[in-house]
Formats: sequence, C-alpha cells, structure tokens
Amino acid sequence: MKQTTYGEIEVCDAHVHFFSHHFFEKLAGLAPSTRGTPDPVEAACQVTGFDPPGTDPAFLADRWLAELDLAGVSRAMLIASVPGDEASVAAAVWRHPDRFVGAFMVDPTHDDTEARVRRAFDELGLGVACLFPSMHHFSIAESDGVRAVAALAAERPGRAVFTHFGALSVGIRSKLGLPSPFDMRRSNPFDLHPVAGEFASTTFIVPHFGAGMFRETLMVAELCPNVMIDTSSSNRWMRYVSPPADLASVFRQTIAVAGASRLLFGSDSSFFPRGWNGTVFDAQIEALADAGASADDARAVLGGNFGRLFGEQES
Repeated sequence: MKQTTYGEIEVCDAHVHFFSHHFFEKLAGLAPSTRGTPDPVEAACQVTGFDPPGTDPAFLADRWLAELDLAGVSRAMLIASVPGDEASVAAAVWRHPDRFVGAFMVDPTHDDTEARVRRAFDELGLGVACLFPSMHHFSIAESDGVRAVAALAAERPGRAVFTHFGALSVGIRSKLGLPSPFDMRRSNPFDLHPVAGEFASTTFIVPHFGAGMFRETLMVAELCPNVMIDTSSSNRWMRYVSPPADLASVFRQTIAVAGASRLLFGSDSSFFPRGWNGTVFDAQIEALADAGASADDARAVLGGNFGRLFGEQES
C-alpha cells in the first residue's frame, strides 16, 4: 500500500521495462561505440550511465522487487524490451510470481509468431504480448500475425495485447548512437479498431494515452470496450496538442470517455540507478486530484484495474 492524497492505495505499475543482460547485449552488439569491445554490455553501460543488469535475470528481478518495496508498489508488469527476450522476464516472474506480470515484445512479421507467443503464454507464463507497428513496419489492421496474437490472447484468461501507437522514441538507442528507423505511418490507433472489434474478448492496452494520438485513442476506446489505456511516462506528447494539454485535462477527458475502469497506471520506469520513477507517479496523483477523480476512480486507475485484468495478488 502507498500513502497518497487519496489515503492508502494499492499501486500496481503496468509499464516497467526489464532491461536485462540480453537486452543490453543485443543493442550493444549493434552500436558502433560498443560493438567488438571486450565486454559490449559493460561498454554500453558506461556509455549510457546505466548500472549493469547482471548476467542472471534473478539479480535484476530481486533489484526491482527491492525497489518496488521501497516505493510502496505492490505489483508491476515487466516488459522484455527486445524481441526474443522472453526467457529473461519469465525468470523474473517465476522468481516472484505474486509481484510480477511478464510482457514480451513480438514482431508479428516473422513466420514463427504464433509458436513464439503460444510458448510465451503457455510454457513461460507470460501475460502480455507487446506490438510496436512503427518499429517493426507492419499494419495492425492488415497483419495476419497480429490476428494470430489476438486469437491466442482471447483463448487464455489474464492475457492481453499491448499495442504502441503515436510517437516512439527509445532513449537508450539514442545514447548508443543507434538509428531508429521507425515508420509513424503505422502509428495510428484507428488501425486497432477492426482488430479490437473482431477479437472482442481480447483485452488491448494502448500505452501513453496514445502518445500524441490522444483523440484517435479515445475514439477507438469509446467504440471498443475491450481497449484499455495506460497512463505511463512523462507524456511529453502533450506538447503536440494545440493548445497544449495538461495532464489533469487528459485524465478528465479519458475518464469521461472511457471510464476510470479502463485506465492502467504506468510509470515507464526502465533502468538503474534511477529505478522506479516516482516523479511520474507524483505528477499523475496530482493530475487525478486536479481532474476531480473520486477516490474510487483513483483506486481503480492506480491498482484495481491491474488486479482485475491479471488476477488479484495472492496473500
């Protein structure tokens, strides 16, 4: 439980990146500044200023657990942030199953998509498949791979499909000097509408309020009750709105359109030594209060909806 202006509330974070050794290894192997060095992961950590994650995912899992305990956060969704890193986040979930839900990145353009997602859900016990259409250059609306992922999630309780739209930037890629050849033409939430309608029993999560595609996200959420919205990050996309939006008005409008029951708090935390990004939490608590959200709404957004989607924490 965490003490807030709403009193004690259970907080669950639906957006924490798990920057594992494999994650660093993959990016460091591509970056000119670190590729070919004696220890590319160590070199990448020196370039970025991030703490080394350790070669054993259990080390990073324990560090995140201690960090969440310190912050008063009950549970978190850990995201494996490169395709093929399912095993790392699965190890964290197996180690602390009452505290972590596992998510993994999927590139549905690959022929093994269905087999990979089936294994992640059934053998590794992961809960969320994450799709990045602008990163992997595919259309959510037109991809057979996306439909295979949605169908697998529909067949299994407590599973969901995370779909990233809007502006996409990956800070560690910039720090390592890696290009980000993303295609924002694939980033419109409207592409989700036919898929969410076809797979009405699948829960879809759109992060960052649509990351600049706020209007489009609200329209799809109103039309598709199986679409949830996560609140994560500093929401810098608000600068793109004219006139510029503020977080309180974003919360107020989202709750008015979609209801508090379809919002998931997220911090977009990712690396150490920063750890859990409490600044994001503080800003969102203040915005919820300024938006006039009730205590019941705040409890739903900050943790209740997470428990409803993924199952309540075992005592």
